[in-house]
Amino acid sequence: MGNNERITTPTRLSVDSEEGSLRPQWLAEFIGHKDLKRQIGIYITAARNRNENLDHVLLSGPPGLGKTTLASIISNELGVGFKSTSAPAIERPGDLAAILSSLRFKEVLFIDEIHRLKPILEEILYPALEDFYLDIVIGQGPGAKSIKISLQSFTLIGATTRAGLLSAPLRARFGITQRIDFYQSEEIFEIVRRSARILNIRIDNDAAMIIAKRSRGTPRIANRILRRIRDIAEVVGNGYIDKDIAFKGLKMLNLDNLGLDTMDKRLVDTIITKYNGGPVGIDTIAVSLGEDKESIEDIYEPYLIQIGFIKRTKKGRVATRHAYEHFGYTFRDSIERDLFE
Repeated sequence: MGNNERITTPTRLSVDSEEGSLRPQWLAEFIGHKDLKRQIGIYITAARNRNENLDHVLLSGPPGLGKTTLASIISNELGVGFKSTSAPAIERPGDLAAILSSLRFKEVLFIDEIHRLKPILEEILYPALEDFYLDIVIGQGPGAKSIKISLQSFTLIGATTRAGLLSAPLRARFGITQRIDFYQSEEIFEIVRRSARILNIRIDNDAAMIIAKRSRGTPRIANRILRRIRDIAEVVGNGYIDKDIAFKGLKMLNLDNLGLDTMDKRLVDTIITKYNGGPVGIDTIAVSLGEDKESIEDIYEPYLIQIGFIKRTKKGRVATRHAYEHFGYTFRDSIERDLFE
């Protein structure tokens, strides 16, 4: 794996070919997020009882936490068809019109990365979401004509890792909004155990918890680590993952006790050693690391912020006392006062 395919990358990689078989199909199989499941279950039951389409749903949160999986589960629970696409894949108004006009009654349309939808496509979506019709303009200039095409009532499920980039008019069209946050270690432990059963991997509870605590609260990363340690267990052991094999595998994968890897250390190192702990702008960090700003904001930063290693301030990113201590740097109280006052 290169930097773009590091094992802790929460976005889907080419090595995740087995991911589909591990995805739960029903709400009862979806581990964690009890309040979210209860609410979604109520909305689904109410829509089924009224024989109506479910209200449009917006799912937000970091990558790898199950937004696509939850969208598929919703369609299964509703007993309707499921069509999936992503905003970057919809290039022209005609592409979106073709997708919308093909939807059947109560069917679910899932659009990933919906914050990247072009403004001209949003304009087409507004009447489709509110009143279930397409407003198509034929021709140009004074001779142009507007034709309305009726649509079947449907449910749009949009997924985004950057909810703040959604336009206010588009956000207002979603009747149900849910955020999926990082999982607790106990929840990831259950996910690891479930995935091991599906993949016929022999693992004990101690090893499953060791993996869970280093999975950055992200099911996709947990499953990826589990598969890699399975390989290690088969080659250097007897195929059984116990505590010793788990530790040996994590060392080979260059993951520390918090699940941080060399790229995480590089990012924190950059803030601490090059910019005296910050504050430093995201554009400057991106240039220093040779990474694009969006990757840092969407992939690298969320977990470091979650565990309290980085703070976002008005002046830029700041490394915290926890980051200094974890990576072996000396942190002075005077630095803390200067950075956070």
